[in-house]
Amino acid sequence: MTKHPPFPTSLALLFSLLHATALTALSPTTAPAAAPTLPQPPPTDNNPGATDIASILTQTNSFNIFLRLMKTTQLINQLNSQLLTIKSGGLTILAPEDGAFSELPPGFLNTLSDGQKLKLVQFHVLPDFISSASFDTLTNPVRTLAGNKPGKVELDVISYGGIVNISTGQVNTTINGIVYMDKHLAVYKVGKVLLPSEFFATKKKTIVAAPIHPPAPVTETAKAPEPAKVKPPSPEASPASSTQVVPTVTSGGVRIDVSGTWVFLVLDVVFLRFLNI
Repeated sequence: MTKHPPFPTSLALLFSLLHATALTALSPTTAPAAAPTLPQPPPTDNNPGATDIASILTQTNSFNIFLRLMKTTQLINQLNSQLLTIKSGGLTILAPEDGAFSELPPGFLNTLSDGQKLKLVQFHVLPDFISSASFDTLTNPVRTLAGNKPGKVELDVISYGGIVNISTGQVNTTINGIVYMDKHLAVYKVGKVLLPSEFFATKKKTIVAAPIHPPAPVTETAKAPEPAKVKPPSPEASPASSTQVVPTVTSGGVRIDVSGTWVFLVLDVVFLRFLNI
């Protein structure tokens, strides 16, 4: 029997390693689990020349009233033209949905003049591009296209913990989502129609000075008339029906006043006639 030389140990280890590698290559492998991703913003178009605000607002079919106001005031044409020529910066639109308009008083939009409707739509547009991460860098009050009248057509924006609150002085609301965003245009959905305080300006009360009248003349208090003193009736004023006899004693006789006629009786004569009887 022929004896073979012992198989080298190094070759045996090499053969085992190659064999294990071949088996691993043939066995199926499990792919690593994908990491969770954050929600992405809506598709954007990096070509500002192709941006059309009407097309953006029409996609969701929930900004019909706001879009109609932008068209009737012709503000949408101005904004689209600005986006065509813009090279830096941009615009930010705060778009209220149709349901937000239904919360307004009945017939509110019909009470606005054409100029007020234009100002209402301009009040929803910021003349700068503001990304979703830049609201906390704003300085209040925030200027709008409606102008920069202090406390009239400006906004107060507060961003905290990913929530953006907007106040007009008349309305408080929040940004509820991103509708569209590219390098020059950001469109956000707001929960309420933004009403400028200018629409609710209180009329100043005009203080009218009271007329100065000349002092009234001082009048003495009228005294009640004193009762007239009643004089005793005179003999001539005595009524004919009453007979008043007032005897008057004189020397040698008595004079009697009878009904205003004086009668003088000689006592001596009367006495003599009495004796003759």
